[in-house]
Amino acid sequence: MKALLASLLLAAFANPLAQGTPRVDLGRLDYGLAARALAPGVWVVEGANADFSPGNGCNIINTGFIATGSGVLVINTGPSKRYGEQLRALIARTTNEPVVQVIHLNLHPDYFLGNQAFADVPRLATDATRAGMAREAKAYEDNLYRLCGDWMRGTEAMLPTGTVALGPLHIGNRDMELREYRGHTDSDLVLVDKSSGVVFAGGLVFAQRIPTTPHAQVGPWLQSLRAFAALPVKTLVPSHGPVRADASAVGQTQRYLQWIDGRFRQLAEQGAEMNEVLRSEVPAEFRAWAAFGTEYTRNVAHLYPRYERAVLKGGTP
Repeated sequence: MKALLASLLLAAFANPLAQGTPRVDLGRLDYGLAARALAPGVWVVEGANADFSPGNGCNIINTGFIATGSGVLVINTGPSKRYGEQLRALIARTTNEPVVQVIHLNLHPDYFLGNQAFADVPRLATDATRAGMAREAKAYEDNLYRLCGDWMRGTEAMLPTGTVALGPLHIGNRDMELREYRGHTDSDLVLVDKSSGVVFAGGLVFAQRIPTTPHAQVGPWLQSLRAFAALPVKTLVPSHGPVRADASAVGQTQRYLQWIDGRFRQLAEQGAEMNEVLRSEVPAEFRAWAAFGTEYTRNVAHLYPRYERAVLKGGTP
């Protein structure tokens, strides 16, 4: 019996690379959320490695939750009220512990638009993230309604209730840590579960997907990734893309940002216009990543004008 239990545990936790693609039911507006155990008491709920669309209900984020022995810590609440409700129901089916706290890792809409389903518990973020959510909330609602229609019915932005404390985080029997970086946004939280080695990297790291950049600063982002690389990581949960059993996605994100920085600087110095940048060659590795057709175009729109201005002023973007 002990051998059987050991083999079942090994099967459950040995393959964090296997992507748990949601089985979306468009007719029932069911996200098909599934909780995949990464370690005892730690689950990830994986979104589609894609761009926002009605076909995935705008569910492209990896959320998660941790059973602490004194209640469940939820990491991000998804892109809609409906997602938040289905996430909470999934948590209740997975563990008999009640939800006691929510943490938002940055200001982007799929990190907090599911909050209506968690109105009864503390929802925490950094001060910079809370301010950014308040500033952008209405635009997020409008944009996701436009992109995903009925999936967003009834969704109204509900902001965090308080400011998270950085550093050690102890809930129940879990020894965790919250670290703040910047670059993807002005405040990028990373949650480290020390007992399991699972790291929820938020928007700091993308795996096999073109990074999103509406609030990005490439230089600080690269500096943050260098600091993040020193963390001991057994299992890495990026904001978007497959969970990794190592830190290889950090290198992917670094390579892409380094290429962007060098290429955009070079083209700006040559006086290239934005359309020329869009037509210029992109390495095959990046072209094969999810959301290249849409997200790279946004990267150019978000970032290239800064390189043009920097060249004109003789400074750095």
